[in-house]
Amino acid sequence: MSAPLSPVHAVALVARREFLTQVRKKSFLISNAIILLAIVGGIVAVSLFSGDDEPATVGIVGDPALGATITAIGDATGSSVDVSEIPDAESGRDRVRDGELDVALFPGPGGSVTAVAESEIDPALRATIDTAVAQQAQVDALTARGVDPSALAADTARATVTVEALDPPDPEQGQRTTLAIAAVVLLYMQIMMFGMYVAMGVVEEKSSRVVELLLSTLRPLQLLWGKIVGIGAVGLLQLTAYGVAGVGAGLATGTLTVTGAALGTLAGTLGWFVLGFAFFAVLYAAAGSMVSRQEDVNATASPLMVLIVAMFFAAFSSVDDPESTWSTVLSWIPPFSAILMPLRIAAGVATPLQIVGTIVLMLLVTAALSVLGARIYRRSILRIGRVVTWKEAMGAHR
Repeated sequence: MSAPLSPVHAVALVARREFLTQVRKKSFLISNAIILLAIVGGIVAVSLFSGDDEPATVGIVGDPALGATITAIGDATGSSVDVSEIPDAESGRDRVRDGELDVALFPGPGGSVTAVAESEIDPALRATIDTAVAQQAQVDALTARGVDPSALAADTARATVTVEALDPPDPEQGQRTTLAIAAVVLLYMQIMMFGMYVAMGVVEEKSSRVVELLLSTLRPLQLLWGKIVGIGAVGLLQLTAYGVAGVGAGLATGTLTVTGAALGTLAGTLGWFVLGFAFFAVLYAAAGSMVSRQEDVNATASPLMVLIVAMFFAAFSSVDDPESTWSTVLSWIPPFSAILMPLRIAAGVATPLQIVGTIVLMLLVTAALSVLGARIYRRSILRIGRVVTWKEAMGAHR
């Protein structure tokens, strides 16, 4: 007669079975391959189509000084301009007509300039040309009156305006917001999806009577925790693959430049998935154990789904202002911590004290609910063949 399994060995065996069952499914492999390709392909496409705009092309007949002024002003204002010299007005018009030039400039008497365009000139380019023409006319006028423009510029160079911002903008805010949204969406999908996997797995075992065979060698709680650990490992593996693919592609293409924030967000998302999944998995297992048909799972799990949706909307509403009072307070309350804290970490507003404190609270509440959920599961799973109400199941802890 073989020795009974130790609790750890029993949980490990069930977890291994659940993990291999999920990852060997063709649907799982194909769907994840498609999603990973979509993530990498989407980021590569964004990097290709959101690159710097091509510089405007301007041709000038003679007057190289005006061309240099246009280039300098364009660089100073962030409107890159490629200036070239053209031999005469006719060739300039032909090049504009053929699309080789955006604008052809023909300097005239008294500092006047004729600009030839296909239809209309881009407002930013028009402002650059107007400023350059006015500045060049001023330089010519000063030179004609015997004033050295370079000496005048040196004497007035210190007359500048210095802006002192009380709340300076974060140049990485856009990327941090994108990371926060990605973390919220991924956590929402993963927790809900893999929580339902736990519930569906429990119901499937009950309806096929497999649970009776399993319970002949395993205790109900060993079966419960094995299922949670195995399915949770699949969810963590999948989330890690998505995160590594997204962050890796973003860093490789230059779309993502906040390396520290990206890696911190990835680590925070993975860690909070474990906490969030553990919080809901026991409750989903308890919900699934109370029914014998998969059609009835949604009814018993609906309160949990409502709570997860509420978490998602709370997090999405605080993306623009993660430091708001209500968002800060709600991030301390489990299970909202599981989706709000990764957002705050991505936004760079979570302090070490907040991170540690919310993790401790989440662990304590999860442990308490795990005891209750495990008792409901144990009482319900032994009543194979009929539906157990929440009232009956809650009597398990008395």
